[in-house]
Order: sequence, then C-alpha cells, then structure tokens
Amino acid sequence: MQNTEKAAHTTYYGMVGLQHRGQEGAGIVSVNMKGDVADFKLHKGHGLVTDVFTPADVQALDGVHAIGHTRYSTAGGKNQLEGYQPFCVHYRMGNLALAHNGNLSNAQELRAFFENQGVLTQSTVDSELFLHLVSHSKRSSQVDQIFDAMTQVEGAFSVVLLTDKFMCAVRDPNGFRPLCIGRLKGRGPGGAFPPRKRQAAAVGGG
Repeated sequence: MQNTEKAAHTTYYGMVGLQHRGQEGAGIVSVNMKGDVADFKLHKGHGLVTDVFTPADVQALDGVHAIGHTRYSTAGGKNQLEGYQPFCVHYRMGNLALAHNGNLSNAQELRAFFENQGVLTQSTVDSELFLHLVSHSKRSSQVDQIFDAMTQVEGAFSVVLLTDKFMCAVRDPNGFRPLCIGRLKGRGPGGAFPPRKRQAAAVGGG
C-alpha cells in the first residue's frame, strides 16, 4: 500500500484475502514519515495472518506506506523466522524493505558468489539475495541499484520494495508471476500492488 491512511490496516485485510497463498507465517513493514526521517516498523511471526497480528499490532504499524507477505516456503527457511518476509534492512543508501514471491533459478550461483565474498546471510531463502544484490550495486542512485539487481536474477518472481523515498514493484521479464497495480477508490492518490486483481477489489480498489 502506498500513500494510504492506515496502510498497514488495509494491508492486513489484503493478506487475510491472500491467506490461501501461505499459512506458515506472515509479516508487515510500515513506514511513517517523521519530518524528513522515515520510521520503518516490522512485525512478523509464525502462523496464519490472524494469529500473527492482534489489533494492537496492526495499530502500532502506523504510516501511509506498507508492504505485507504471507509465507509458503518453496526454497529454504521453512521454520526460520529470519527467512520470513518482508525483509527490512538498512544500508548505505538508507532503509530497504522487500517482499518477494517466486523462485530464482540462479539462486545457488548467487549465494555461492556472496559467500565467496565473505557476505553474511541471515537465512537460506533466495529472497534475501535481492537485498545483497542491491547493496553491492555500484550504481549511484537507489532506483538504479534496484534495477541493476533485477537484471542479475533469473526465474519467476514478483517483488515489491519500499525505501525511505519511494515504493516500486518489479515482475520477471516473462511475466510468470502475477502482479497488479490498483488504486483505492475515494482514498486519494493511494495505490496497491497485489498479486491479483481480486485482492485489490477486496480492500476497495480497482
């Protein structure tokens, strides 16, 4: 969710509608702008969306931007909370949060490359590799770093990223993984990036 009041609240209900896509765990990252400082908040855990989040948890995730994820493991990290998404990190260009759906066919090669470079990883899921590709990019702007990273991955994937200044969504060149762009009716410039159109409709979008 982008530029939407109570973004985490709307994200939560969108994830409830996506529960069939992952029952192992769930998480939400929200961003609240305090002047020029972006305050990132993360909450994630094991189980169904309704088990992971209490009303107080959702209320604490204040801000007008949020991304969420429901976990169904296909490559590593089934019982590792560290591998549950969204990921949220800080690097030289600022904060970076990421939610990813899909599989990377060159994940083994990328992981071996970073391990040989002495890079420390927190999980065995291939989603984490996106973060390392972005942080190691030599490009000067954060947007260019993100798209540089995307040119180095192969497979079927959809990714939503949230930074201090913008949100962006990327799909694999072949469009194997679903990704939609929606707007919330009557709620200003707010937008959403659900995997399918019916999830946008479920939270009042189109």
